[in-house]
Amino acid sequence: MTRPHPTAPSPAAEPSRAGRLTLFDLPLDTVTLDAALDLLGEWMFRAPRSPHTVVTLNPEYVVQARGRPDLVAAVQGADLVTADGVGIVWAARQLHGREVPRAPGYDLVRGLMARHGGELRVFFLGAKPGVAEQAAQNAAREYGIGVAGVHHGYFDLPEDQRVAELVGASGAHLVLTGMGGGRQETFNGYWRQVLGAPVILGCGGVIDVFAGTADLAPTWTRKLGVEFIWRVGLDRKRWNRAPRLAQFVQMVRAERRKR
Repeated sequence: MTRPHPTAPSPAAEPSRAGRLTLFDLPLDTVTLDAALDLLGEWMFRAPRSPHTVVTLNPEYVVQARGRPDLVAAVQGADLVTADGVGIVWAARQLHGREVPRAPGYDLVRGLMARHGGELRVFFLGAKPGVAEQAAQNAAREYGIGVAGVHHGYFDLPEDQRVAELVGASGAHLVLTGMGGGRQETFNGYWRQVLGAPVILGCGGVIDVFAGTADLAPTWTRKLGVEFIWRVGLDRKRWNRAPRLAQFVQMVRAERRKR
């Protein structure tokens, strides 16, 4: 089931817009991790309170977006779109001749918690029942953050409004949605005004990592930007996602030949 996607309000001017690229109709901001953290902190604590959505773009999203106008609209309407992995960096180099820095979801979340600590109120929305609660407890213990609320990510479209209103009433500065690529982005984009938080970030499996129910990829894979390949190789549940990575490579090569 797809919903009509409202046009997102225009974001305030920010430094990343000057270097925004387009990959297969999807935007990509050429922003470093530190600059992204600065911008998100500005939105949360210094700018007038208004909702902003953040997408950490990876090859799987690009492939999924083909034939998914709702997902395309959600990414196009995002206020910040960062490069999550090496595949996006490679595609930007191939199609634009540009070196795009990475700002992965886990590093954004950890960086915001480390920077803002006790002044930051976070809503954990996603993963299986009980996982968000554990993630919130662990993050509060490690970083001293305030927990605005928790809710699992296993709910269907008819429950979206109820969950969005629950989040909106929490007063969170940061909402982490871990409901799987595509689902979390369309939810964030469609309900952004109801969610109301200054920063609404689709974080994939980050909630599971904070809860300890999923392992963080080794440091060397994160430095090289190949976490996705490492996870696919070790987790049979992810093997069905490997063809999307191959399809992404084919898309980039075909686009480059056309150019």
